[in-house]
Parts: sequence; structure tokens; C-alpha cells
Amino acid sequence: MQVEIKMDDSYTEPKIILLTATMTKEVNMILNKLSENPPQVISGCRNGKIEVIEQEDLIRVYANSGKVFAVTDKGEYTIRLRLYEIEERLDPDQFVRISNSEIIHLKKVNNFDLSFTGTICVELANSTTTYVSRRYVSKIKKILGI
Repeated sequence: MQVEIKMDDSYTEPKIILLTATMTKEVNMILNKLSENPPQVISGCRNGKIEVIEQEDLIRVYANSGKVFAVTDKGEYTIRLRLYEIEERLDPDQFVRISNSEIIHLKKVNNFDLSFTGTICVELANSTTTYVSRRYVSKIKKILGI
């Protein structure tokens, strides 16, 4: 296999062109490696220790008093990332922002109560109740198919 790298100031981002006569195992392996997303690790501090938090364990992530917190079944963690940075790392099919200060895990929602005028009440798996801000109501209704 030949590898050629050209440096050109006119390109604003890397561009990869793969030239081959046939699809081989090697070409497929390269394509798979290029299409893999790097692991998006989220770590939090609890009881003076830093722990890696698995996405499937998250119930909610919220900002309060200038700090960001992640809630799991194990407890609450302080996170050093900003909320938008965490949102970029989370799976968009499983997590949704419900306000400027909160993201919830859709699989950890017990129910959505639409009886409130102008907002939606959300009951989470850990019995926490939170609210969708008016700005995000239409987005949540679209996700729910309402």
C-alpha cells in the first residue's frame, strides 16, 4: 500500500481520497477505521475521586450555580465540562436537551405530563421531576411524535 500526503493551504479541513482497483479486506479495514467515532468519555468527580461515567448510566445532566452535574443511579457527579461540550459527546438518539441548563436520557424517563400549559413535566427513573422549558417543548413533542 502506498501512502501520499500533500500539504496545501487552500484546504480548510483534511480530505481523504482512496484509490483502488478493487475492494479488498485492507480497503474495508481502512474505511471502517476512518468511519469510527472516537470514544466519547465523560468523567465526573464524586467523593474526591474521578470516575468514568457510562452514557447508559446517566439519568440527567444539568447546570446549577455555574457548575455542571451528572446524575446516575450511583449518585451525583461534578463535571468539569460545559453543558454544550457534554451534549456533543452524548448520543443524540438517546439524550435530549430540555432547557438551557438540562439534558435528559430519554430511556430513563418514566413519563411526560403534558397537562401543564406551555410546558411539559418530566418524571425520571430516579423519581426526580423536572420541566421542559417553553423553548424546547416543540422539539420534545416532535421526538414523542405528538
